[in-house]
Amino acid sequence: MISLPRLAPLLACALLAGCIKPVDYGKIRHADYVANARCTAQPGAAIDEAALPLFFATSRLPDCRSADIRMLVYRGDHVRYGRFAAPTETKKELRTPMAFQESGDWWRALQAETDRRQGRVLLYVHGYRESFETTTKDTAQIARMTAFDGPVVAYSSPSQHEVLGYVVDETNMYHDIRNFRDFLRALAEREWVKEIVIVSHSLGARLVIPAVGAADRLARRADRRDKIANIILASPDVDRQTFERDIVEDVLSPERVAQGRHITVYVSSKDKALAASRVLHGYPRLGSPYCFDPFEAAELRARGEPERCYAAPAPGLTIIDTTEVSRGSTGHSNFLRSTVACRDFVDVVADKRSRHERVATRLAHVFLLLPDPVTAPKELDEANCRWLPDKAP
Repeated sequence: MISLPRLAPLLACALLAGCIKPVDYGKIRHADYVANARCTAQPGAAIDEAALPLFFATSRLPDCRSADIRMLVYRGDHVRYGRFAAPTETKKELRTPMAFQESGDWWRALQAETDRRQGRVLLYVHGYRESFETTTKDTAQIARMTAFDGPVVAYSSPSQHEVLGYVVDETNMYHDIRNFRDFLRALAEREWVKEIVIVSHSLGARLVIPAVGAADRLARRADRRDKIANIILASPDVDRQTFERDIVEDVLSPERVAQGRHITVYVSSKDKALAASRVLHGYPRLGSPYCFDPFEAAELRARGEPERCYAAPAPGLTIIDTTEVSRGSTGHSNFLRSTVACRDFVDVVADKRSRHERVATRLAHVFLLLPDPVTAPKELDEANCRWLPDKAP
């Protein structure tokens, strides 16, 4: 990814001079992409569930003109369902084995997998600049490294998969709110679903937070118990002040927290993607401990403390600062790239509320993760987190 000093001017230019190339309709009618019967799964069609163990729902437009179906950057006409396996890398390109499944068959297959386990479902929502392939890669990594005891589902929105596609991705994310809200509601309404663990990355938090609030309101009207207790926001690209203002009245309301609802947020001051988002939006992001208030920063500096500012405390909220174990060129995916962060993430998915590796701070709801050169040397991060399925040890 382009470094922050280069990306920030480009983003500013995009706003002021339109230098970001806008998405266009393309040279092919969108109806032609989906005209082939491969895009319309038939009820009862056979699926090799052993070969395609993971689930997906997507609002992307597929290209079904050939046997090798690909997911495009455009919006689809409706949400499609299917199964997939961990992608493989061929000729420096990720390819995801996948097959569409008729919605009724998909829900029945999800129920069968859920019934065989503990009634738990893990739902992963990707962020900015993700293709279907990178999304399924991350989902497969999450499934494998957490050994989650239930089905794992990837929800994929249209994304340009380009650095300069941020504004389009953001627009598509907002356009997709209704689709994701309806999907999450449908999942929460299933009697056989006992618990939903939600993991979102980056821009995906803007889908998750309002959808959870909508699901809560529906559950309250139906007098149904809350099934969404464990929410993980990794590097969330959300306005921090808006989150602080609204979260206690909505997703982390006293009623929900009393029922066990909690949110874990992974942040990093080395997150270049969120720093660029702050430049673009003008205000700090939830996933970046940037001190917007210069007076607060000065006070921290005077006390000899790091100049890091976090979302205000709230019941049920835990913030994990991964700055010291940041990895990658952008520091935007530490929960999948850094051994120390990966270990913490695995425990959070398992609903463990504390880890001895966490270092307490002056704020009761904020913890630091520090490097562990003995058991987690940096050179073993890729192997430990197993972020490329076909390169796993």
